[in-house]
Amino acid sequence: MLNFTKPFYPLLLATAKSDPETAHRQMLKTLNNLEVNRHSVWGSLAIKQLEKSFCVQNSRLHQTLWGLDFNNPLGLAAGFDKDGTAAGMWSSFGFGFAELGAVTLLSQPGNPRPRMFRLPEDKAALNRMGANNLGAAVMADTLGQTWKRQPRQIPIGINLCKSKIAALDEAAVDYVGSFKYLQAVADYFVINVSSPNTPGLRSLQSGEQLEPILSGLQNANPQQKPILIKIAPDLEWNDIQDILKLATDYNLAGVIATNTTIRRDNLNTKILKETGKSIQDEAGGISGLPVKQRSTEVIRFIYQETGGKLPIIGVGGIFDADDAWAKIIAGASILQVYTGWVYEGPWMVNQILSGLLSKLDEKGLDRLADAVGLEHQ
Repeated sequence: MLNFTKPFYPLLLATAKSDPETAHRQMLKTLNNLEVNRHSVWGSLAIKQLEKSFCVQNSRLHQTLWGLDFNNPLGLAAGFDKDGTAAGMWSSFGFGFAELGAVTLLSQPGNPRPRMFRLPEDKAALNRMGANNLGAAVMADTLGQTWKRQPRQIPIGINLCKSKIAALDEAAVDYVGSFKYLQAVADYFVINVSSPNTPGLRSLQSGEQLEPILSGLQNANPQQKPILIKIAPDLEWNDIQDILKLATDYNLAGVIATNTTIRRDNLNTKILKETGKSIQDEAGGISGLPVKQRSTEVIRFIYQETGGKLPIIGVGGIFDADDAWAKIIAGASILQVYTGWVYEGPWMVNQILSGLLSKLDEKGLDRLADAVGLEHQ
């Protein structure tokens, strides 16, 4: 066992008994303190130990997408670091990239607590956070200060969401407002129209409502920063086809497949212990193992529909190298994790990347890029 992990055992035990959101906030606060003090003796030593413990360096895992260098395909998904408070730390945990947010133009508190729940019987999480964040202007300032202390070590994306108080017909202005604040402090951007926790948001996935958002963002994008769209796993195939057509028409850089699901099929969890209510009656999106198969199906469909020409970031139910490999050969160029990382711990990144290198050896492939969409060949 890694020596570095020993001090974490009490924290992990305490976390298991505490409110997940409280534990989450405490972790981000600790990482922010470490990042702010990265140039101190203790901060420098701690970060070096993190990198020694969790990072995997191998050129076979490297890919270039949208002119950005990804040293490995495993990224941190949006939702974990909503305000970018630990943005400078994620490379030290071995991630090849990280996506911050979701962020809205206006600061908002999100939905009432409790709003984050673990479903250990399903290796899943239920969240109805409601895009709680400090707003785009605050994130821009936070990231500006972070990059002054240490330039970005990995590509950083920002997930943009609509402010709750913004009317649906004002959505385009809202997204563009956030983008203007943040375009200088990140490498790519994601249009989030698929969270189930902002009222009416998923309706923006329809072509009629999505088009003004895409148009507005690209018109405000003279630097041609990559803009992707994140879609729900619950869409019908024809709806995904419509989104892919708009993605082509508006020169989107790629698709993230997928967000959380609102389905409750085949869950082992029947009653949410924190509320005493049936899981069927609880609002929110479910992530983790229950979404694994569907997200892979959506990745496969997108790759087939686009002939592999539109890069896909695969996310949903990744816990080990087999899960990651399945999404890559289905068509995902790079991947994101969240729930799996919470359950498996920070060692997971190293284990998955090492496992992917073994997969390349087994298949006689030189580079991970050669495995993208392999099952379609």
